[in-house]
Amino acid sequence: MASMVTENGCGVAAETAQPQGPDRGTVRWGPQHAGARELASLYSPGKRCQEWISVVLCFSLMAFNFIHLLANFHLGHVWYLQLAIVAGILTADFASGFVHWGADTWGSVDLPIFGKAFIRPFREHHIDPTAITRHDFIETNGDNCMLTIFPLANMACNFFTLSPAEIYHIYPWYCYLYALAIFVTLTNQIHKWSHTYFGLPRWVVFLQDCHIILPRKHHRVHHVSPHETYFCITTGWLNYPLEKLGFWRTLEDLIQGVTGEKPRADDLKWAKKVN
Repeated sequence: MASMVTENGCGVAAETAQPQGPDRGTVRWGPQHAGARELASLYSPGKRCQEWISVVLCFSLMAFNFIHLLANFHLGHVWYLQLAIVAGILTADFASGFVHWGADTWGSVDLPIFGKAFIRPFREHHIDPTAITRHDFIETNGDNCMLTIFPLANMACNFFTLSPAEIYHIYPWYCYLYALAIFVTLTNQIHKWSHTYFGLPRWVVFLQDCHIILPRKHHRVHHVSPHETYFCITTGWLNYPLEKLGFWRTLEDLIQGVTGEKPRADDLKWAKKVN
C-alpha cells in the first residue's frame, strides 16, 4: 500500500485516504474526520478531574522531593548523579515506547473505563495528529503525571522515615527515580512540541535540533500508516536500535501467535470511520 507524510506530520496510506466509490472524498484526516470528532466527544468531566488531581499531586511531590534531594546532596554523588540522569532518560524513552506501542497496537476504545480514558487519545491522535497541539497543559500531561505519583510519594515518605546515613547510600537510586519521573512527566509535552510547527520557544527548537528531546522530523516516521515503528517519544534515542533489532515486530508476532489478535485492528477501524 502506498503511503505519504503530510506537512503536519500525519502519515496516511494513499489507498485509505482516498477511498473509491460512493464514499470517495468523505474521509478527511484531521479534526473533521468522523472518527476524530467522535473520539474527541468522549473526553469527559470525570477524565478532566482525574487529570487535574494528577497534575497537582505530581508537581507538589516533585517540588518536595527536589528540596530534599538538594538538602541531602554530597560532592561524592556527582558522578553517580550524571549516570542516574542518563539512565533515567533512557528508561523514560523506552517506557514511552512500550506504553505507546501497547496502546497503539492492542486494546479497544470499547474496553470498560480504561478504553475511553486511556486508549481513546491514542486512536484520536492517529487520525487527527494536531489535536494534541490544541490541548491545554492539563489534558496534555495529566495521564503522565498520574504514572509518577506513587513512586514520588514513596520517595517523599522515605525522606521522612529513613536516617541520613540510609539516604546517603540510596541517594543515586533516588536521583535515577527522580530523573525518570521528570522525563516520564514531560514525555507528552515533548510529544506535543514535536507536532507544533509554529510559535515554539527557541530553547525548545534548539533541544529538538540537538536531538536532546524528540525532534519533529524524527517523529514523522511514526505517523506513516500503519504506525508500526518509532514508538519512543521522549527523546527518540532508542527508536533506531529497537527498529534494527525488530523489537516491536517480534513482540507483535509473539502476541498474535498466542492470542490470535491482529495488531492495530482497532486503530484501523477508527481510521476507516466515515460517519
